[in-house]
Amino acid sequence: MRLKNVNLGLGCQIFKAFSDESRVRILHLIQTSGEMCISDLEQVLDFTQTKTSRHLAYLKNSGLLNRTRHNQWVFYFIKEEYQGITSQMLQLLEKDLELSDDLERYKTLYANNVLAIRHQHNLEGKYELPEL
Repeated sequence: MRLKNVNLGLGCQIFKAFSDESRVRILHLIQTSGEMCISDLEQVLDFTQTKTSRHLAYLKNSGLLNRTRHNQWVFYFIKEEYQGITSQMLQLLEKDLELSDDLERYKTLYANNVLAIRHQHNLEGKYELPEL
């Protein structure tokens, strides 16, 4: 289900979620990779656990994110109905150097088998770097 119309309250909630640079960086990585856990975001973004958890809680409470548990990890993903608007917002920032650097760090850590998402992919038999 995709959002077709948004009321003022929901629109403000979405824009507030995008009003913080850290949350945009988190959303960008989650949008690109499909799902991420706190520990992976901490490593890629060089954030503390507290900062990462606080921003993920904000994004979850705003309704943009949902989560699922795989083994001992909790992975966050963008809800299907918000995929379109999130993608459009992030597309405006596709040439940003900081977001590009985040993706490069993600690719390096993923290739070096450091991230929890890589361990999950190994369990699922996915051995190739997700297309980013």
